[in-house]
Formats: sequence, structure tokens, C-alpha cells
Amino acid sequence: MDADRIVSAYVAIRDEKRRLQAEVEGQIAVLDAHLEMLSEALLEQCKEINADSIKTNSGVAMRSLKTKYWTGDWGSMYAFIQEHGAFDLLEKRIQQKNMKQFLEENEGVFPPGLNIEQEYTIVIRRK
Repeated sequence: MDADRIVSAYVAIRDEKRRLQAEVEGQIAVLDAHLEMLSEALLEQCKEINADSIKTNSGVAMRSLKTKYWTGDWGSMYAFIQEHGAFDLLEKRIQQKNMKQFLEENEGVFPPGLNIEQEYTIVIRRK
């Protein structure tokens, strides 16, 4: 196959994939809304009867407590973490876009232990 036929097929498949994704995402959004409504009803029932689970013929609904932590003051949070030596409260990861920008803006400055992996990919633009 020549490049023109390959690119044409690629664009057609990508367009169909996007169309299907949009269609399915819409259907999933409706189902998620229904699930949320049913979950809220079950949470209300658990609250009313002061129970963490409700057994039914169809299955068991279990209520669990989910806790999230965040800060609105990173300066104070960093100071707290450093003061208490609690560095395990942070996740270890590198922000990809910012690291790329840092390396581009600071030629010759390279963080110790940094690994870089690159690979070529193909990008197809519509005609």
C-alpha cells in the first residue's frame, strides 16, 4: 500500500473511533447518572436505619467511608512535612511537561538520576 492509501485509511478509522467514543460516552454518562441516583437512595436508606450494609435478594449494598486529603496552602504543607520528616506524605513523580520545559530552558543542567525514554510516533492530520 502506498502512503496516501495508508493515511486515508488511518483518518477514516480514527474518525469512526471518535464517533463511536462520543456515542458511547453519552450513553455511559446517562448510566452513570442513574447509578449515582441509586447510590444516593441507598446511602439515605443506610443513614435512616443506621446500617453499613443492606442485604437484598439481588445482592448486598455496603456503605463505606472514603476520605480525601488536600491542602490549599502548599507552602505551609511543605514546611510541616519537612518539620516532621514526613516526606512519605508526598507522591513521587515528575510532572512531564514542566520537566521538558525546565531542561529546554536550562541547557546543560540535568537532575541526577533522571531517566529519559523517547520513541517516535506517527501523527496524522486531516487534509
